[in-house]
Amino acid sequence: MNNKHLLACFAATIITLTVIHPASAQYILKQADTEYDLFNFSKAADLYEQAYRKKAVLRTAERLASAYGYMNDYKQTESWYAIASAMPGSNDQNILKYASALQHNAKYSEAKSQFQRYIDRHSEVTERQRNLWLGSCDSALKWMRNPRPIELMNVSALNSSQSDWGAVQKSGQIVFASDRNAHSETTAANRPFLKFDGAKRPDKDIYGWTGNGYLKLYAQHIGQDSVKVIPISGSSEYHVGPASFTGDGKLIFFTMTRIPERTKRSGKEPATVNVEIYSSQNDGQGGWQKPIPFPFNNVAEYSLSDPYISADGQSLYFSSNMPGGKGGADLYVCTKTQSGDWGRPVNLEEINTAGNERTVSFDEHNNMYFASDGYIGMGGLDVFRVITHADKITSIQNLGYPFNSPKDDLAYFPSSAQSPGYLSSNRDGGKGSDDIYSVSIQMGSTYLIAGRVFEKGTGRILPGAVMTLVGPGGKRLSVESAQDGSFSFEVPLASYTISGEKTDFRSEVKTVMEPSAHEQTVRIDLNLERIKLNQGIRIENIYYDFDKSNIRKDAALELDKLVQIMEENPTIWIELGSHTDSRGGDRYNQQLSQRRAESAVAYIISRGINRNRITAKGYGESEPVNNCKNGVDCSEEQHQLNRRTEFKITKY
Repeated sequence: MNNKHLLACFAATIITLTVIHPASAQYILKQADTEYDLFNFSKAADLYEQAYRKKAVLRTAERLASAYGYMNDYKQTESWYAIASAMPGSNDQNILKYASALQHNAKYSEAKSQFQRYIDRHSEVTERQRNLWLGSCDSALKWMRNPRPIELMNVSALNSSQSDWGAVQKSGQIVFASDRNAHSETTAANRPFLKFDGAKRPDKDIYGWTGNGYLKLYAQHIGQDSVKVIPISGSSEYHVGPASFTGDGKLIFFTMTRIPERTKRSGKEPATVNVEIYSSQNDGQGGWQKPIPFPFNNVAEYSLSDPYISADGQSLYFSSNMPGGKGGADLYVCTKTQSGDWGRPVNLEEINTAGNERTVSFDEHNNMYFASDGYIGMGGLDVFRVITHADKITSIQNLGYPFNSPKDDLAYFPSSAQSPGYLSSNRDGGKGSDDIYSVSIQMGSTYLIAGRVFEKGTGRILPGAVMTLVGPGGKRLSVESAQDGSFSFEVPLASYTISGEKTDFRSEVKTVMEPSAHEQTVRIDLNLERIKLNQGIRIENIYYDFDKSNIRKDAALELDKLVQIMEENPTIWIELGSHTDSRGGDRYNQQLSQRRAESAVAYIISRGINRNRITAKGYGESEPVNNCKNGVDCSEEQHQLNRRTEFKITKY
């Protein structure tokens, strides 16, 4: 789940869809639009891809980019905005969105170029906005070259394949929110988003935007493995968000969604339901009493979320899009009056921006932290610290890299004498959408991994390639190669994998083994192969028995290499072509080669590759690699060479 959308509403209706094959692009587009309008983005993307294969048009590319953006799949978002922004008739907004997607994928040099391209076309862009876009790219590159000495470890015992975030430690438990399905996970498959029509209410098990369950509060006792739902009497059947506790642990505040009897609608648009803040008292027996609404909730007009209650229970901080703010979501604080009532919300004007501010927290020294996308940052939400002097705010400090990432980083709860620090992020390499990470100071011996990046075949230096290092426990660092193609990482002793990625090139992955005791530096170079569209690339040793189309064991091993290429390059589409020898009739060989190609494609799909990314093409005997044509006497080995398989990259 993208936590930015929690302040946005959710909505729903029941619809079933059967895709009929073959179908016209127009028919598929109509069904895709229906799913898109219902916020069922996963199903919509599948249908839009089918339509794009039949007819490559601008609107379909734009919708694919948008749908993948809503699903936080930024590699696909980048790919489709790159395509859309280059198509005839494209709107300049596609350039801006392409720049943002590049930024989310840590391609900051390329992102800066696209932001500048947009700025050059739009004189109305303000100086502040220009500095925010370009300064964020420059700062991110600087932070990545000089990472902070911290360890971010994925807390795998808490995380699931869904969204897990907002961890706090209280009374011997770690409490967090998750949309893992507490019921049957199989019910989530292909379930469309529900839409209010005045008669139907949302599904009580599945949140249609994600296909997962609704957010619930979970707890894990320290030292135990099991994770259980926190029982709150009378709480919502829908979203129940992250929690904040008073110092004594007896009072809890949390975000909750309840469905009003009447909802606002605009034509065919889904109805919106805002989120609210509630509190609950501990019942003294391990449960929580009926939730009490916060007095400034106004579900019909705006949302309140991300509550943070001070230890003494006298101040409540929260995020809201209520009228009168500076931007999308602002931070507010309410303090209790002498009578014990909550005072009016006060906008934290010195902190808020025209963007979104979220998830306040304080450390033991009363330093304030929050998340925002309105300051110079790495992309998405970053975590910031408020620097004060004599009770006056002097600056807002970005916590840098790798604390922050190109994705959304939020819900930071600093360490204390009783608890480690926790951060929530949907950064690459996690178990699910949002994951919970522990934050600690990096300890122990280190060594240097250094090298350069080149173009395969030419030896040309490649600056601006994103080099990503992945180590034990989900440790992940990235940096762009410099103008001379060089890169380096200083890391704790361990083995790592390193990958290089650059637009217009296939990525490469290598393993870096932990060095011996006397080695201080390990050198490793990467060679990235330039992508050439529609150029045949032979898959070696893919042979078929005479007059057969089944996949042999030796062929399966080679096809697995193609599967790996597609996994490492998730945006490429390929055509898999099969060729026969000249024996037999031309028409028969054409049909045989088509069966062989389809057999290979079926195998690749069985290995988890999306069916939309690969097509089968039989060439028969029309493109031999030698002179073994009709009427030419050739050996079995020569004929075998023509019974081959090739692939062409058709889109990336």
